[in-house]
Amino acid sequence: MPKMKTHKGASKRIKITGTGKVKFQKTGKRHKLEHKTPKAIRVKRGTKIAASGTAANIHRMLPYS
Repeated sequence: MPKMKTHKGASKRIKITGTGKVKFQKTGKRHKLEHKTPKAIRVKRGTKIAASGTAANIHRMLPYS
């Protein structure tokens, strides 16, 4: 049986915590912020935890983390 491949795009954007939760950064915070409302910018601040259904898919993409 061959080794499972890690999804490289996901591995660069997502981290798995010690308890197995999925941490990620919201998108849309790099440039063109002048056209976004302050609330929209504020919501994208910091890291977020993925929902359990999404986390299951991500764990399949990152088999060794």
